[in-house]
Amino acid sequence: MECAARGFATRCVGRPTRRCGNCGAVAYCSVSHQSSHWRYHKEECERLEEQMRRVDLLNEFPFTFTEEATVQISQKEESRCSFLTKRGLHHAGMWMFECKCGSSSVTFSAYDRFRNEGWHLPSSSCPCRGPLSPVTSQLCSWKDYYEWRQIPLDSPVALLLHWPLTIYHAVQAIGIENLTPRISDELRIHYLGPQKELGQVGVFAELRALFPGLRIHLQLVGPDVPQHVDGEIISLCGYATCMEEEECDCKCSSQILEHNNKSSESSAVSLQLYRGFYHDRYSDIAKDSPPPHIVIAPNAGIAAYPSWLPTIELIKGMKVPAVFSDYCEEACHLAACCIRTITGQPLSLPIGLNPFRQPMMVEDSSLFIPCYSNCFIFAI
Repeated sequence: MECAARGFATRCVGRPTRRCGNCGAVAYCSVSHQSSHWRYHKEECERLEEQMRRVDLLNEFPFTFTEEATVQISQKEESRCSFLTKRGLHHAGMWMFECKCGSSSVTFSAYDRFRNEGWHLPSSSCPCRGPLSPVTSQLCSWKDYYEWRQIPLDSPVALLLHWPLTIYHAVQAIGIENLTPRISDELRIHYLGPQKELGQVGVFAELRALFPGLRIHLQLVGPDVPQHVDGEIISLCGYATCMEEEECDCKCSSQILEHNNKSSESSAVSLQLYRGFYHDRYSDIAKDSPPPHIVIAPNAGIAAYPSWLPTIELIKGMKVPAVFSDYCEEACHLAACCIRTITGQPLSLPIGLNPFRQPMMVEDSSLFIPCYSNCFIFAI
């Protein structure tokens, strides 16, 4: 937790122990910092107070590990590292990017990372094979998903599956029938600003189960895509594998294909990587494929990065739905203000809680309000 006035006033004098008496969402290291910051904080104080009233809802998950991943992390009784270590997942495969000590020590390589990916869990605890039955009704919660995939509620796979499930929720929120151009047999998604997902691409194979009968083509665009994989196509021909060596039939799973490999055209899920900002690379992307049905930007941070301005302008002109997520409601509110300034229009989908947010609290948040990856979504 940082002093809310850090960067606004003189150097902090100690730990931020003085919480705002109105909202209780921010804290300060001293009376002087609290006083000097009031002219900034007074605009957000009432909003944060309202958001604080909904804290219990943010922490509501059906898992057996919920308290460990929420309350105990906020109280620093647990950490992401300790949570993963207890389950034998620390620095293992796709889990490597789920803690600071893992993500900071790894350089992404499409081929090396993908070959080593896997759940590192028993087959009974992960979706390493296709579902026993197709989705018959809309999934509205993690409980719905786990029951459909027959995964026990002590399995931590939701910590990684929030990426494809957020895509699923975004499409459902917009309405698949409202996507333009109309979908026939392929769903095209432009996915902006990938970071840790670049080392967890295996989880996107779950889109095969979530959108049966459709070929899914994701184009991942962002400055964190390494130069040496710019333009690369990753074809997911199966699901991420479990830890069982011989008993499970998931081992013939996935492979990476070259850019021009024709097999990728019939793959259920394919991902193409582009390095750079969306507004800079869109013309290159448009040469390779038809327009997207939907644009999705996870944990966007629109208010924090000026580079979003030309991207929002581009999306406005494209006239396709664009869904954004962020770590907390306040970040979404600030983003909505920026978007209204750029487009002159309100959100097409108001800010709402994502039922498929990652069920592990972000450590060292700047607010006392719990923050989760992909916590809230909204759309233009």
